[in-house]
Amino acid sequence: MSEPDFEKYKPGLEFVYEAGGELEAPREIGPVVDGTRRIIPICDGGYVKGPKISGKLMGNSADWQLTRPDGVTVADAIYAIETDDGAIIQIRNKGLRHGPPEVMDRLRRGDEVDPSEYYFRTVPEFIAPAGPYEWMNRSIFICSGARFASSIKLWVWRVT
Repeated sequence: MSEPDFEKYKPGLEFVYEAGGELEAPREIGPVVDGTRRIIPICDGGYVKGPKISGKLMGNSADWQLTRPDGVTVADAIYAIETDDGAIIQIRNKGLRHGPPEVMDRLRRGDEVDPSEYYFRTVPEFIAPAGPYEWMNRSIFICSGARFASSIKLWVWRVT
């Protein structure tokens, strides 16, 4: 039996949207058994724009973060998109952010840091209603993010 041609099975990526929004100041929970926890509230009115979906981020949402003892921040955000045509799509976006200690210190201070200097990747899961966005319930997505002093930017791709 010959070796399979792995390139033939390599997944592709299809760009879905860019999202950006303002964040409230972190609310520190503090040290807990598995690291340090905090909550980052997501403000109402952020944007979502892409070739297959556009709308706004809804408020009353948050990222529940854990910074582990090894310095890796585990993101677990739950929020929603209200599309321009009125659909509400729930998202749970889980992932990791880490980098060299000096870069992460600059991020914590609110300094401007180029996103290429740290790793920020997540796996969003969508719950979309029946209709034009139900395709989002049937795929796996990956996301690359950038964190700024009081805002966030996310780029989302569907794995094909």
